[in-house]
Amino acid sequence: MNSLAPGALLGPLMMLLCYVGLGWLAARRLAVDPRPIATLLIYLIAPLTFFRALMQGGPTPDYLLLTLALFVISSAIALLTHRLARRFFGAEESALLAFSSGTGNTGYFGLPVALIVLPTEGVTLYLFCLLGITLYEFTVGFYLSARGQFSVRQSVAKIIRLPLIYAFLAALVLSSLGLRPPLAVMTSLDVFPATYTLLGMMIIGMTLSRVTLSAWDTRLVAACVGVRYIVWPLATLATVVLLQQWVGIPPSLAMALLLLGVVPMAANVVVVAMELGIQPQKGALAVLVTTLLAPLLIPVYLGLMLRLAGLG
Repeated sequence: MNSLAPGALLGPLMMLLCYVGLGWLAARRLAVDPRPIATLLIYLIAPLTFFRALMQGGPTPDYLLLTLALFVISSAIALLTHRLARRFFGAEESALLAFSSGTGNTGYFGLPVALIVLPTEGVTLYLFCLLGITLYEFTVGFYLSARGQFSVRQSVAKIIRLPLIYAFLAALVLSSLGLRPPLAVMTSLDVFPATYTLLGMMIIGMTLSRVTLSAWDTRLVAACVGVRYIVWPLATLATVVLLQQWVGIPPSLAMALLLLGVVPMAANVVVVAMELGIQPQKGALAVLVTTLLAPLLIPVYLGLMLRLAGLG
């Protein structure tokens, strides 16, 4: 594993925050509307980004087991949070909190960090873990979010329209048949990961440009921060410790799992909230708070968790 020194991470983390600032400027000065960009991310850029990653990684049963495990963990946390949140928040706020609790900014934010702190095989493991969380976002998570405003039938219909599910299935079918897109096609897809990160972070800033103080919800922000920086770090640390004792896992996989637990709230909270019309301003404020905390917390959290897991 590469260095976890704060100085090594600070530059990339601050650059991601700069993308948020660029989004704010684009919306304030150029009057850029973030809604079409949210739609573009959900229906085009995200599916192509993950199709490319799957075809490069070559799905294997072990890798897909990681994807399934993270999908189950994310869904379980979200469903439990949704059950509890309905007692304390309104329908839209509880849907927003439930969606955010099952995911994190593992793609736009976490992937650039993973490229710094993980070796090549660790990045591949991280990508398949990330895929499980992303599948949660666009299935169970999207359903929970839609249920804040739509009926069961309408929510399911929205999920069926999501192309990321079909991109995942297409990659699995092609891999099982031993087929691979032409080199020219794969090369043309190389631009999508960077675009995915850039627009995903910028859309936070675009949404924040429209935020007023009336959108601030202390209870919701506190709940989001608690889930993101208490529940998830504890869950991933416990998972790593248990796996080490039961089956033994390589340090690169342990590090990938721990990294998933310390990233800030998912920018897709804003993307999905905007697409479904469920309190995107409140979601953007919560995402901003956890994102601003990330450069301070990630190096500290990772160092502490590695020591607790016996890897430091």
